[in-house]
Amino acid sequence: MRKVPQQARSRAMVERIIEAARIVLVRDGYESFTTNRVADEAAVSPGSLYQYFPDKSTLVTVVMDRWSTEISDRVAASLAAAGPVDVNDPGTIRAIADALLSALEADAGLLRIVWEELPAVRHRAAQHALETRVRELLAVYLSAAGVTSGDPRARAWVIVMAVENVAVRWVLDSPAISRDALLDEFSALAGGFGARRR
Repeated sequence: MRKVPQQARSRAMVERIIEAARIVLVRDGYESFTTNRVADEAAVSPGSLYQYFPDKSTLVTVVMDRWSTEISDRVAASLAAAGPVDVNDPGTIRAIADALLSALEADAGLLRIVWEELPAVRHRAAQHALETRVRELLAVYLSAAGVTSGDPRARAWVIVMAVENVAVRWVLDSPAISRDALLDEFSALAGGFGARRR
């Protein structure tokens, strides 16, 4: 951002601009996204917008950063609510997959923009930031749960990459696979972690 708003009214305007940017990005797509459209949606003058956001790229970056944080926060809350983590328990993998699915489904329109419309460099940066945050959360949970076989970070990477990529395609492509069937497949996948130890 060009400057940080100090007064409550300015902070409220900046929040309105960011929310408007998210709406315009989902509604119009990345190619048609402009600062003028965002200013119109937020009901502010372009000059007011430019006081805080110098260009389209800055606005998109702020929207992506917030979206990534929201998803990882939702996953963390779901993991915390699921109780003790045991990656050898298919029910735990099901809970992790369900948490990620729910987080991705919460804003499928923005997910589509991130995965299918943003330039590759911007897409990869947003995707990598999300993967890293969720993977670090899961690695901490695995370590806290006393997972001693193998490397918890390696296991977290495999789980997050497998679940994330399939979950994203399921949300975006809407295949003829029910949510329960998909979660059952993730649970079956988890059986491989337990089998590897025997």
